[in-house]
Amino acid sequence: MTTSDPSSSPAPACELAPLTAREVAALNGQFEQRSPGDILAWAWERFGRRAAIGTSFQGSGLVMMHLAKMAGLNFPVFTLDTGLLFPETLDLHKRLEDFFGWKIESIVPDLTVEQQAEVIGPDLWTRDPDLCCTTRKVLPLQSKLRELDCWITGLRRHQTRTRVDIGLIELYTLDAQGGSDIVKLNPMANWPREAIWNHIREHKIPYNPLHDLGYKSIGCLTCTRKTARGEDERAGRWIGFKKVECGIHTFMPRKIDFQI
Repeated sequence: MTTSDPSSSPAPACELAPLTAREVAALNGQFEQRSPGDILAWAWERFGRRAAIGTSFQGSGLVMMHLAKMAGLNFPVFTLDTGLLFPETLDLHKRLEDFFGWKIESIVPDLTVEQQAEVIGPDLWTRDPDLCCTTRKVLPLQSKLRELDCWITGLRRHQTRTRVDIGLIELYTLDAQGGSDIVKLNPMANWPREAIWNHIREHKIPYNPLHDLGYKSIGCLTCTRKTARGEDERAGRWIGFKKVECGIHTFMPRKIDFQI
């Protein structure tokens, strides 16, 4: 695949008024009948480079990046590097940059793992995984989202019971005091796992080899195990805790609920 500079593609020149909750609700209904590629094209036309793909290199994120690449939609791409990722995940980051010809920005916490141990105590993930995720994921993401009007994710409804009601497009309050909202786009929301992996194999997209070893959802090496047959895709995360989300998809209030 040829290398291209994401900044070389023209972005929309006009600046439109922020979307309202009513407009988002209407768009969500329309998007149910449209493909992920169509939804991504809409986002590029509407937001240009004020929209960005956030990915942890799970299967749906890989497909989404590929669809954007094929359509010439040069969104910025970023990932959260907690300092606790599997070596295979770090290696995949470089492989994907080479494959797509894109720079994938690493968003890192203010504290290194060592500094966190000094300030809060060692092995925080074993004592308070919510605080660890907030420190290493949620707060860095908050800072990144302040740069954007639209956050594009690879969330899917089939992943877990907590995600069955996500919209293809949603509106969230990013800063209640400042009155700022952010559009969250989930173009892969209604894709099943089988379709994701068929696409990855057909187009020979690099993926994390841990998937072949039984890891269906891959997060930090300290909090991820293989997934057993019949379990939800994300069942291998935060074993021993009543925790199913890291917090990056739950820290903002959604401005409208959808009936899926």
